[in-house]
Amino acid sequence: MIKSRSFASDNNSGVHPQILKAIANAGSGHVVAYGSDNYTDRAVKKFRTIFGKDTEVFFVFNGTAANVLALAAMTKSYHAVICSQFAHLHMDECGAPEKFTGNKLLTIPTLDGKINLEGIKKQFAGQGDQHHVQAKVISITQVTELGTVYSVKEIKAITKFAHENDLYVHMDGARIANAAASLGLGLKQATRDLGIDVLSFGGTKNGLLFGEAVVFFNTKLAHDFKFIRKQGMQLASKMRFIAAQFDELLTDDLWLRNARHSNRMAQLLYNELQNIPGIKIPRKTVANSVFAQIPKKVISKLQKEYFFYVWDDEKSEVRWMTSFDTQEEDIFAFVRALRKVLK
Repeated sequence: MIKSRSFASDNNSGVHPQILKAIANAGSGHVVAYGSDNYTDRAVKKFRTIFGKDTEVFFVFNGTAANVLALAAMTKSYHAVICSQFAHLHMDECGAPEKFTGNKLLTIPTLDGKINLEGIKKQFAGQGDQHHVQAKVISITQVTELGTVYSVKEIKAITKFAHENDLYVHMDGARIANAAASLGLGLKQATRDLGIDVLSFGGTKNGLLFGEAVVFFNTKLAHDFKFIRKQGMQLASKMRFIAAQFDELLTDDLWLRNARHSNRMAQLLYNELQNIPGIKIPRKTVANSVFAQIPKKVISKLQKEYFFYVWDDEKSEVRWMTSFDTQEEDIFAFVRALRKVLK
């Protein structure tokens, strides 16, 4: 039997009890639809308190929409977006960026999921040449798809180069809470203060039922976004149910408590694995994921009890994710099961 709390993805987790309560509290009575309600107003004010009073915030249903519509606001169809070869934009959004924006994705090979100036400069060619797509956005993922976290210095270097060359920087922050917790920074310190223009702010992976936010720090890019969101089929009629979740998430640092817990559970798993022969850990765990190379014959046996993904079949590398609701006993039980199948 597959365990109810497995390690495939933080998308598989439940909903935080406080978030469920917030949804229930928003469920009585009538309010004006499409975001013209007190719940949405309160949530937007909460974002502005954290990120700056001139911040523009738009709620959408899911992460793909947050990323794609953010890019649509930043580009024209002849523009290109520079990103990692592992970026969710490139690997896991079914061509949505290309379909809805017309942009070409210029990918950079990377061993750790992070892109750097050397790789960016190699893709920054043909500017002004009418035969070439024109790079306009650098998109970075924080936490990366390989579980790594950009440092403050790394992000500042990218945003400085971008702004010196008339480019924008987008951050796919599906796990920005985990990254901020890992860096010991506040949300503004980890994003706006580093020069990010537009942030896709993740909620679903950090305790929400559904909902993400597109957060504009470069507010000139938000001018027509309400139309882009509507045309992109992401304007929620009962927006209060997305907004109420974010209002609760950003109250009394619930976002941070959730992220710290999931990071700590991943670190516990990482530490426990150090004592098991036959397992190779290619990267240090810094957020809420653990990557490991284990014998192929072990994977199928372990998957009979726990749901998780094979990240790289050729390398026999798997990915184990922890969540806000992962418990220490979940980790210890998983490690016991792993030791058993390794015998």
